[in-house]
Amino acid sequence: MSWGTELWDQFDSLDKHTQWGIDFLERYAKFVKERIEIEQNYAKQLRNLVKKYCPKRSSKDEEPRFTSCIAFFNILNELNDYAGQREVVAEEMAHRVYGELMRYAHDLKTERKMHLQEGRKAQQYLDMCWKQMDNSKKKFERECREAEKAQQSYERLDNDTNATKADVEKAKQQLNLRTHMADENKNEYAAQLQNFNGEQHKHFYVVIPQIYKQLQEMDERRTIKLSECYRGFADSERKVIPIISKCLEGMILAAKSVDERRDSQMVVDSFKSGFEPPGDFPFEDYSQHIYRTISDGTISASKQESGKVDAKTTVGKAKGKLWLFGKKPKPQSPPLTPTSLFTSSTPNGSQFLTFSIEPVHYCMNEIKTGKPRIPSFRSLKRGWSVKMGPALEDFSHLPPEQRRKKLQQRIDELNRELQKESDQKEALNKMKDVYEKNPQMGDPGSLQPKLAETMNNIDRLRMEIHKNEAWLSEVEGKTGGRGDRRHSSDINHLVTQGRESPEGSYTDDANQEVRGPPQQHGHHSEFDDEFEDDDPLPAIGHCKAIYPFDGHNEGTLAMKEGEVLYIIEEDKGDGWTRARRQNGEEGYVPTSYIDVTLEKNSKGS
Repeated sequence: MSWGTELWDQFDSLDKHTQWGIDFLERYAKFVKERIEIEQNYAKQLRNLVKKYCPKRSSKDEEPRFTSCIAFFNILNELNDYAGQREVVAEEMAHRVYGELMRYAHDLKTERKMHLQEGRKAQQYLDMCWKQMDNSKKKFERECREAEKAQQSYERLDNDTNATKADVEKAKQQLNLRTHMADENKNEYAAQLQNFNGEQHKHFYVVIPQIYKQLQEMDERRTIKLSECYRGFADSERKVIPIISKCLEGMILAAKSVDERRDSQMVVDSFKSGFEPPGDFPFEDYSQHIYRTISDGTISASKQESGKVDAKTTVGKAKGKLWLFGKKPKPQSPPLTPTSLFTSSTPNGSQFLTFSIEPVHYCMNEIKTGKPRIPSFRSLKRGWSVKMGPALEDFSHLPPEQRRKKLQQRIDELNRELQKESDQKEALNKMKDVYEKNPQMGDPGSLQPKLAETMNNIDRLRMEIHKNEAWLSEVEGKTGGRGDRRHSSDINHLVTQGRESPEGSYTDDANQEVRGPPQQHGHHSEFDDEFEDDDPLPAIGHCKAIYPFDGHNEGTLAMKEGEVLYIIEEDKGDGWTRARRQNGEEGYVPTSYIDVTLEKNSKGS
């Protein structure tokens, strides 16, 4: 099957067909181009989606820890890789399919144009041969007619008796001339006819078949190229299917990695404060004042003889009097004996008194003679730092359990750094020994600065580790000792609802401090008749508030800017001054927030 033999007379049809083939090739190239744009836009949208939902990690503390979060972020990573594979598909299609199609279409147009031009030239040459043959034919035909007319004229004159001999002779010469010209045109026509037939045979059996064969091969190559591009179009995506399958498998593995138990444990580890649940409220006997007459008559004797007093009654009275800023007690009772009480340390380093049950009368003496103190200056300062500044170096702004974890994590990091520095020191010492034994290898003195720097780093890291271990011991002591104090307080009924007495008040979290003014109502009225002769502390000066202070922490006094207060205790070096309002409300205020003016021989307010 050949176009040259089968379609020898369909030049125009083949012209249109080859043009349609090129148009179809360009149409498919346009389709591939739009598919590439779709893949690129799809990959771009996937990457934007991943970027939108990926966390913006500014520090290690914000990294996801829950398995569900980690799984989701792994899925986002896999989806990002999937988007990359879509970009690979687009690049492969652009390079292997679209680019190849555009180059081939350009070459195909050039080749087609050349073949058609050759076909047109051959056709034009055949037409020219036909015109020459046709002209010689027409000329031969015309000369034959002229010769026939000359023959008739000669015969007419020859038969005419009146015609002269000269006319006959002239007609004969004209006949011979026309006959000779007709013979010449006949020979020329025969030659042109033979030449045309040869050119025509060559045209339809050699030239045109060759041109059509080239056109046929060109069209077949175009079809083959389309087939290859179809295959390449599919291969571009088939190549990335294994990687896409791995991405999908990674998403499935991420889904399987979700562990609800582990997430629940992380919630516990993240928010566990280390505090014990609040204990039971002690029973407070409010009916004790009914038997005051009997108690007043026998209390001194019972104190001296048996030392047994109802602990619940003492608790009720102690609560009202042991509050932070009550009336100043008068120093008139003897000091407490060591056998009647024992001292226990609070987690912040201060000490508080824990009373035994039998010598309860010493509790009353302590109430009268003990100097009221602000509960836990360290916790108060810590609460202030939480409100006014960033996180502290010792993590004291965190609950005990979280603080312990942070400190332990920092100690581990410091130990790792210390180990690195120790290894570096050992390597430097070995190198120094080698240099000392072989001076040609290097100068031992050149290692001394680096060795000294390493030693300084080791000393610094050891100091940091020691400091953090001290903080860790402190927080572990707080966590361990808190339960003991709760138990003791429940037995002795000397504290309320999981809190210690004001003498040893403490809480690990500044936010958990009891906020509000001291409770001066309720049971405090029971002691009014007993301590009605107590006087408040005298004012030793006055102060003016430079800055406002909210005073949310227990034991502090809120003040406004420009407010004038009485000073009843100077700053003891801890940055706090005790002050009193005109209405009698007392508390501690930051020394740096006030302008102090001390007065000599000043009277109480």
